[in-house]
Amino acid sequence: MIRHCVTLTFSPGATAEQIAAVEHALSALPEAIEAIRGYSFGRDLGLGEGNASFVVVGDFDDVDGYLAYRDHPAHQKVIVENIRPILSGRSAVQYEL
Repeated sequence: MIRHCVTLTFSPGATAEQIAAVEHALSALPEAIEAIRGYSFGRDLGLGEGNASFVVVGDFDDVDGYLAYRDHPAHQKVIVENIRPILSGRSAVQYEL
């Protein structure tokens, strides 16, 4: 299995409504993208200095499944319409389970 973890840092001007829209859009992806085996996301709890704002974790059977998710139009739409407008930083890693 492949696990994809991405941390997002939202701009200081990101509103609660914009972040809620990200959450809402992400919640629809497991139903829309067959390759997703496990999917979770959430806001940082603010327990440490310098943390990112948000995390997304996805599990896939293999590299092809991850690539199908990465390139899927529904996923790309969330990135373009909901995430990029409020994004100030991003970091990701994919690793084998």
